[in-house]
Amino acid sequence: MAADLVFIDTNVLVAASVAGHPSHAVAQAFLARLTDAGGIACISSQVCREFLVVLTRGVLQGRSFTVTEALEVLDEWRSNCTVLDENDAVLPELLELVRRHEVKGKQIHDANIVATMQANAIARLATLNAADFKRYEGAVLLESLVS
Repeated sequence: MAADLVFIDTNVLVAASVAGHPSHAVAQAFLARLTDAGGIACISSQVCREFLVVLTRGVLQGRSFTVTEALEVLDEWRSNCTVLDENDAVLPELLELVRRHEVKGKQIHDANIVATMQANAIARLATLNAADFKRYEGAVLLESLVS
């Protein structure tokens, strides 16, 4: 694994944070390998929002998080990852991806991740849902994590 920037999808952070998650060990192992190789894990404000949504919406793999607990876990991720700005370059990238790939509905969230990556010159994406990003294979290199 080359020492470079890797965008971390929300599902990887959730899996690494919840001991009972079926992909917990896989996510933690990937993040440890990335760190050991000198790579830099990157997230965005969108990932932070999605992370809080997932952790606070109810029981997750036998675990309920209070708002305070979810914020504390997110603070740990924010201190261990580079948090990318969704700057002025992201929106034009997003609109072009939506147009080019005819992205609709909730899939626009994934397109926004790719747009944020492109605006920040990040090629690699770690996700547990590689199928959600298959249409962007020319634009991103998927680090598919399978449990």
